[in-house]
Amino acid sequence: MNKMIKTILTIVGVGLIAYGIYTMIVPETVLSIGDLDIGKVHNNDNSYISIGLGLSALIISIVGEKILKI
Repeated sequence: MNKMIKTILTIVGVGLIAYGIYTMIVPETVLSIGDLDIGKVHNNDNSYISIGLGLSALIISIVGEKILKI
């Protein structure tokens, strides 16, 4: 596998994993006005998808060279 493609896949994989973890642990949005508290619950489905895509990119960058033998 070309070293440039391997480097790009590694960077993209790490970036997607970091983004997925960040969006998963970011606190909920809360608006407080006096005694009134309004909160928004975030859906973590996008976080899991980002982490999965990041792991896939890392696995392809590591194992792709051995499978493709290019």
